[in-house]
Amino acid sequence: MKTQFALATALALTCIAHLHAKDAPMDQDFVTKASQGGAAEVGLGKVAASQGSSDDVKTFGQRMADDHTKAGAELKTAASSGGFTVANSASAQQKADAAKLKAMQGAAFDKAYAAAMVKDHKETVALFEKEAKSGSDANLKAFASETLPTLKEHTKMAEQLKASAK
Repeated sequence: MKTQFALATALALTCIAHLHAKDAPMDQDFVTKASQGGAAEVGLGKVAASQGSSDDVKTFGQRMADDHTKAGAELKTAASSGGFTVANSASAQQKADAAKLKAMQGAAFDKAYAAAMVKDHKETVALFEKEAKSGSDANLKAFASETLPTLKEHTKMAEQLKASAK
């Protein structure tokens, strides 16, 4: 009897979480875009750390891989409590963009990577600001708010990298 009650309770909680997620399409869109973007940043960061021609690009790339790996784990925790589904990889477009970067070498890679990081981080900051202000899930709103300062720092770092990558 206790096992049946426990199973019924678990099923009910799962259904409530999924209903909540379905009632919050903006939150699910945030989770999808943030997790895809994070996966793209980790992958490109690893490429930059190994393929960059300057020490600045290599260092920045490793920082992106490390920071976005950590943020991805935090997003997964925040998303799971609300029944939201996290993407496990970058989007098709992000993968195509990464393939173009991987084909580059030397200063051309450094310049293109820095430009991509500025663009990506500006878009990501806007996504996180929207979730922090307008999201309906408290855990996701808190995650977005807490992550914003790091993303803004990444944007400034990327802008400096872009300015120095000639």
